[in-house]
Amino acid sequence: MLQLNQIEKVFYEGTPDERKALQGVDLTLKEGDFVTVIGSNGAGKSTLLNIIAGVLFPDFGAVSIDNKEVTFIPEQKRSKWIGRVFQDPMAGTAPNMTIEENLGLALGRTKNRSILRGVNAKRREEFQELLSSIDIGLEDRLNTKVGLLSGGERQALSLLMATFTKPRILLLDEHTAALDPARQELITNITKELVKKHQLTTLMVTHQMDQAIELGNRLFMMDEGQIIFDADEEQKAGLTVEDLIQEFQKIRGKKFDNDRAVLSS
Repeated sequence: MLQLNQIEKVFYEGTPDERKALQGVDLTLKEGDFVTVIGSNGAGKSTLLNIIAGVLFPDFGAVSIDNKEVTFIPEQKRSKWIGRVFQDPMAGTAPNMTIEENLGLALGRTKNRSILRGVNAKRREEFQELLSSIDIGLEDRLNTKVGLLSGGERQALSLLMATFTKPRILLLDEHTAALDPARQELITNITKELVKKHQLTTLMVTHQMDQAIELGNRLFMMDEGQIIFDADEEQKAGLTVEDLIQEFQKIRGKKFDNDRAVLSS
């Protein structure tokens, strides 16, 4: 249902700062796949999500959702298919608007309704029921401005806003990284519940290898703009953090040997 074919993206091309962010990336996600993505800083993980979301367009290659090419459809038009949660709990929500207004705004992106039309008595009851499902007390705070919420509460709200309209694809960009361990566990558990409940096709970037192994049915590792390791559900079930470290070192070692061979030839 999501396909990326030979995606290339270069930043600052032709300058001393030229960086190949993505190099010939091929990726296919089936309906309901939950893929975790790991890799060092600069590996191309966030660029990959931005290409899928329409924030960036590739220099070469094609992006398709449900067999429809969307390569050059901009983010605002692609949002009806895609939900996204960012690393920063302050992103993805409007801090000066209430919880109720934020949920209405999220609904309006896919239902083509205004906030005021969306938030009537019936809709308010639906929002309360939705918020009560994550059991952190937000259902009693519909009129609270989102800027007054804690980081964990705000990230939980962001997850609900990104998922309750059942997007075709959910993108999670290190969405637990800025939280303390207790809140990380809370958001991780809510993520698992929402993805399972809505059967969402999900791509989650994380720096935590144990989290990448724990969640989802597939895992891949990126380095220098390429997917260098791809584990399916069966392979992933037996993976350990040590296995992933060894895999990364093995790939890096091959690259080092190849570079050395070229330089000495």
